[in-house]
Amino acid sequence: MVVSTIIIKRQSENPPPKECGGNAACFLSADHWIQKGSPLMEIQTLRRRDQLLVGFTLFSMFFGAGNLIFPPQLGAQAGVDTWFAMAGLAVSAVFLPILGVIAVVRAGSLTDLASRVHPAFATVFTVLIYLSIGPCLAIPRTASTSFEMAVPPFLPSGTPTMWFQFGYSLLFFAAAFLVALQPEKLTGRLGKFLCPMLLLLVGAMFVGCLVHPVGTYGPALPPYDQIPAVQGFLTGYQTMDTIAALNFGIVIVMNIRAFGVTDRGSVLKATVRAGVIATVLFLAVYSMLAHIGALSGAAFPGTTNGAVTLTNLVGAIFGHWGTVILAAIFFIACFNTCVGLISSCSAYFHTLVPKVPAPVWAAFFALLSMVISNAGLDQILTISVPILNILYPPAIVLILLSFLPRSIQRFSAIYPVGIAFTSVASILYAAQGMGLSIPALDRLLKAVPLSGMGLGWVLPALAGVLLGVLVSVALPPKRED
Repeated sequence: MVVSTIIIKRQSENPPPKECGGNAACFLSADHWIQKGSPLMEIQTLRRRDQLLVGFTLFSMFFGAGNLIFPPQLGAQAGVDTWFAMAGLAVSAVFLPILGVIAVVRAGSLTDLASRVHPAFATVFTVLIYLSIGPCLAIPRTASTSFEMAVPPFLPSGTPTMWFQFGYSLLFFAAAFLVALQPEKLTGRLGKFLCPMLLLLVGAMFVGCLVHPVGTYGPALPPYDQIPAVQGFLTGYQTMDTIAALNFGIVIVMNIRAFGVTDRGSVLKATVRAGVIATVLFLAVYSMLAHIGALSGAAFPGTTNGAVTLTNLVGAIFGHWGTVILAAIFFIACFNTCVGLISSCSAYFHTLVPKVPAPVWAAFFALLSMVISNAGLDQILTISVPILNILYPPAIVLILLSFLPRSIQRFSAIYPVGIAFTSVASILYAAQGMGLSIPALDRLLKAVPLSGMGLGWVLPALAGVLLGVLVSVALPPKRED
C-alpha cells in the first residue's frame, strides 16, 4: 500500500491547507485542496498517458508488503488447488479494493459514505481503519517483511537475529520518519520507478521459473485442502487492501484533479478506468507470484510465510544475486509504503487533535511501529487475523450497499441496521476464534450457515439489510434529491 500522489508544478501554487500541517498526504477533500481560482486548466478527459499513469499509481498505492508475501504463500500451501484459491483471493484482494475506491469517489469521501450509517460510526470506523493500516499492523509489517528479505539471507546459518532486527528497525523507522516529513519528494523520485521495478522483478522470477523449473505443484495442504476458493478469499483479508481502499479514494481524486479534471462525473469515469488498469496489473502479478509460490512450496516444504517462500526459490534459480535483487526490491517497496502510511496517519490524527503537530504524530507512530515490529512477521500476521476479521465484514457490506440501485438506496435504514448486524456477527466470530466465546453462544454461532467456512457474518448481514428495508418502510422514506 504505497500512498502515491502525483505532484505537478501547478499544484504547488495552491499548497495544502493549514489543517494538513503542510503535509501533502493529508486526506482532506480534494475540493478543500484544489481551491477556487486554481490556475489548473480544466479538462474533462485524461490523456491516455495520464490515465495509464493514474492506473499505475492506484496499483502502486496498494502494492506493498502484504501483496508480495501472501500470494506466494497461498501457492505454497494450495499446491494443485492454487488457481481455485487464487479465484477467491482475487475477489477479496483485487475486486473489492477497487470497488472500495470507486465507492468512496461516488460518495464524495469516506466520511460521507460511512455517515450513511451514523456520524458517530463514521468517526469510530475511520479511526479503526487508520490504526489497522497504520501503527498497529501495516506499518510494523513493512519493517518485519523487509528485514526478513534484507538481513537473514546474508547471515551465517544459525545466527540469532533478535539484535539485528532491533538495529534494523531502529534505522528503518528513523529514516522513514525523516522522509515522511516531506512525502511529496519521495513519491516524485520513486513513484514512477517503483511500479516498473516490481513488475520487472516479478516478471524475471516468473520467466526464471518457466526456464528453470524447480519442480511441479505439490499436494494441497491445510487449510487449502478444503474449499480452497473460500480460504483464498479469507487470505485476501490479510492484504488489508479493502480497508485501505476506503481511505485511498480521495487520493485518486486528487491525482485526477491535478490533471485539471474537475467535473464529478468525469472524475468518476477516470477512477473506473484507473481501476480497470490496476485490476489487470493485480491479476497478472498475483498469478505470477502464486505460480512461483506453488513451485517453491513443493521444492521447499515447511515455509512459514511468503517472504521465506520467495527467498528459497529465487536463491535456487538466480543464486546470490537473485537474493540481493529481491531484498532490494522488498526494501524499496516496504520503505516507500512505510513513509506514506506514517505521513497519512499523522496527517489524519492531526485533524482530529489539531493541537498536536503532524510531525509529533509521525514521531509517535514511527516509535510505536518500531516496538511492535520486533514481535516478528509471523506474530504480526497472527495478531492481524482477528482484527481484520472484525473490520473487513462491515467494510465489505458498506462498499456493496453503496452499489445497490437507487430504488433500494431510498430505504436508508439498510445502512445502520445492515452494518449493525454485520459488526455484531464479526465481533462474535472473532471472539470465538480467539477462544473467548460463551459455550451456549458458541453452539449458536457454529449453527449459522457458512460459519464453518469463516463467513458466518454473511447471513446476519443479509438479515440486517432486509430488516433495514422493513424499518424504512415503517418510517418515512428518504427523499431523493
